[in-house]
Amino acid sequence: MSNSHFTTPAAGTPTAPGRYVDVQAIEPVEFVPGLEFRPVLGERTMTNFVHFEPNTEAPMHVHEEEQIVIVLDGEFEFELDGEVRTMRTGDVAVVPPWVPHGARTADTTCDEVDVFNPPRATLLEHATAQRKAPAAGGAQPTGDANPV
Repeated sequence: MSNSHFTTPAAGTPTAPGRYVDVQAIEPVEFVPGLEFRPVLGERTMTNFVHFEPNTEAPMHVHEEEQIVIVLDGEFEFELDGEVRTMRTGDVAVVPPWVPHGARTADTTCDEVDVFNPPRATLLEHATAQRKAPAAGGAQPTGDANPV
């Protein structure tokens, strides 16, 4: 069995230092009441930590970015390309570019993560500002110094 997945010889030059992010220190964006987004920006990928309050809806929409949805806690009803499912902790949905999708909670909360590639354009300004702001407690900034 090959260990090529965990290779250590550098075949390139790092483009930025690694960093740790305190997600709770990120000021949330709320496009819809009860739906909080906390985006974390890498150089080519964005991870968006999402919290749904009970009875909250993310309306049906499309976008050019590919999205992977991972439910961390709770549950919500997710509609993907006309198919509706209840997603619970550990469930994953893959949303290709321009595929209609939306979500809603009933009487429960839901915490989930959206991974976007490329970074989601509507969150980019907020994520860029967050990465330039110092994190709580004097820790490293929430993002790297190189803008996307």
